Amino acid sequence: MDKKTGVYICTGCGIGESLDIEGLSKVATKEGKVPVCKSHPFFCGPEGVALIKSDIENEGVNTVVIAGCSSRVNYDVFDFGPSLLMERANIREQVIWCHPANDEDTQMMAEDALRMSLAKAAHIQLPEAYQGQNMVKTILVVGGGLSGITAALEAAKAGYETVVVEKSPVLGGWMNSLFKQAPLKFPYDSPEDVDIASRVKELEAQSGVKIYTNAEIKEIAGAPGMFDVTINQNGNTIQERIGSVILATGAVPYDPTKLEQLGYGKYANVVTATQMEEIASKGKIVRPADGKEVQSIAFIQCAGSRDPEHLPYCSVECCVESLKQATYLKEQNPEAAVYIFNKDMRTPGQNERLYKRVQQDGAIFVRGEISEISEDDDKNLIIQSKDVLTGSTISTEGVDMVVLATGMVPTTAFGESLVAKAEDSEEVEATEPKVEEILKSNLLNLAYRQGPEMPTLKYGFADSHFICFPYETRRTGIYAAGSVRAPMDAASSIEDATGAAMKAIQCNELTAIGNAVHPRVGDMSFPDFAMSRCTQCKRCTVECPFGAINEDDKFNPLPNPTRCRRCGICMGACPERIISFKNYSVPMIGNMIKAIEVPEEDEEKPRIVIFACENDAYPALDMAGINHLSYNAWVRVIPVRCLGSMNIVWIADTLSKGIDGILLLGCKHGDDYQCHFVKGSELAGIRLGKVAETLNRLDLESDRVRMEQLSIMDYDQIPAMIDGFAERLEELGPNPYKGF
Repeated sequence: MDKKTGVYICTGCGIGESLDIEGLSKVATKEGKVPVCKSHPFFCGPEGVALIKSDIENEGVNTVVIAGCSSRVNYDVFDFGPSLLMERANIREQVIWCHPANDEDTQMMAEDALRMSLAKAAHIQLPEAYQGQNMVKTILVVGGGLSGITAALEAAKAGYETVVVEKSPVLGGWMNSLFKQAPLKFPYDSPEDVDIASRVKELEAQSGVKIYTNAEIKEIAGAPGMFDVTINQNGNTIQERIGSVILATGAVPYDPTKLEQLGYGKYANVVTATQMEEIASKGKIVRPADGKEVQSIAFIQCAGSRDPEHLPYCSVECCVESLKQATYLKEQNPEAAVYIFNKDMRTPGQNERLYKRVQQDGAIFVRGEISEISEDDDKNLIIQSKDVLTGSTISTEGVDMVVLATGMVPTTAFGESLVAKAEDSEEVEATEPKVEEILKSNLLNLAYRQGPEMPTLKYGFADSHFICFPYETRRTGIYAAGSVRAPMDAASSIEDATGAAMKAIQCNELTAIGNAVHPRVGDMSFPDFAMSRCTQCKRCTVECPFGAINEDDKFNPLPNPTRCRRCGICMGACPERIISFKNYSVPMIGNMIKAIEVPEEDEEKPRIVIFACENDAYPALDMAGINHLSYNAWVRVIPVRCLGSMNIVWIADTLSKGIDGILLLGCKHGDDYQCHFVKGSELAGIRLGKVAETLNRLDLESDRVRMEQLSIMDYDQIPAMIDGFAERLEELGPNPYKGF
């Protein structure tokens, strides 16, 4: 498109009192040669917006550059439609709010910010939305338990065709095994009749819902909006075209045979919570060993949970289930003795009311670790525990029965753990499942180069970003709900499934119009591949965190645009620089670097380029400005979609420009990662290690390039980061390429 650029310099929020606005205008009109340049004290107000709209309609402006506040604010106000190019120069939060007013260095910062924005605006092109073929909005729900039924029901009620696949003969899942369910409605203090049958009936009555029981997913190929799903039902093969997927396969109780120290398998009257439900459902609660009516019972919490030798995490619903089961015995015999041994009692939501009810009924709560369980001649169980509150050892008289509140293991954890078991064993017995057989039993069987299942968190849960994005998995268009995503009780599972259904609907609608789903919602760009220069190095296919790129039979990258999350990690990975977006590319950032004005060495004004991840680092810089924290004015900030999108050529461009230092600010990675694109910061760190080796070979100090990790809440650490780096650059001296 032929561009006509308009530059609009806001003078409000202290900008006009802190900067030479005429000097900024000269950067736009004389250096940038833009035909339209105006200033106004309140561009985000009705009058300012009307002024910009007038130039768009009457002057033919189709590229708008606004110099004022951060692009993270007023984005709705400055939305002039998809046919117009927009760029923002942040001269408020990152210039005048963190640097002294009417200072030479502050003015130079603002002018460089405008130069970089003009360079970017000159290079960007209008994105064209991707439109796939035969796209649909049908939602697939894998798993027919409480979460799956809820997700399917919510999707169907919203008017979306829904397909449910359940491996068992009937819907209902774990809820079918319950005698009573924990309370879901007021007054929340008593167990309720299990209502799963009514939920199933309501789902079956919905039009547009297909239910396949005794069925499994054989394969999921394709991408959001056009998944091709193969279902195996009783030996028959069924094909469905799907828009988005909800994984709701739930969790199973931890294997109690691994809890021999708690007496399971050793003493007949030590049972699990699941077995307790079965016992209660038969009428009277009696002992398995001899059928004696139970007069005393002990519940042991965290049986396998919060234990580094078993499940390191809390399984959430165990405490509530034990409280519920304590009422079973008290209703049968109010004089029965009930002991609940716990590390902590955890009653999420409204379940505190049930906790109080059980306390009032006379249950005895002991907070402490179980040291020993033994059995007397009458098969009564003697429990010894150290009370952490008093420090004393407590020993119960023989109780009739012990119930272990075993933790929950997500169904996504099985394939991974079994494969590890089979591979680690030197000799696998014939009865043990082979790796190939285990892989066939996977839940989704994705036809992705990156593997048949989604990557999981360290405990096997199918989650993505643990802070910001619940439901999102690392496979675009596939959402996790319920206890397959995180340990949760029934009430939380219902809420979770409803949220996942909403995300699946959002995916369908955004994909249909060619927009990004997550996290750059609404972005219409997608990567272009200049295949004539591709060397089949496979780095883009290997490093993409979301399986957006497969390979064809000749090892060429085979992009799936609707899977793409627009992070640009593939762009940063490509050594030939054949991957670009219309509004984000290697040359575009290179032009921004080249637009920075670098003073001569004798002026003693070094320059530092900050490549700031737009998800955490850039907002943290804004937060520093909002809090008026001061830092070195040598810096020039270039936001990047993800630090993983950083192409090494940018390092070369920056140093050859004569800029003295490069600071990479990215999200934290590791077990508790915060990177919105999962491993972008980690990949940037790996690439930076290679850059350091190259710099040292060229007699350029590797200390000139530094990477720091921070979250948005680490904004108060930014001045020390920047000032400390500036001090190190002063020790190193000027970039030897300065002036060339």
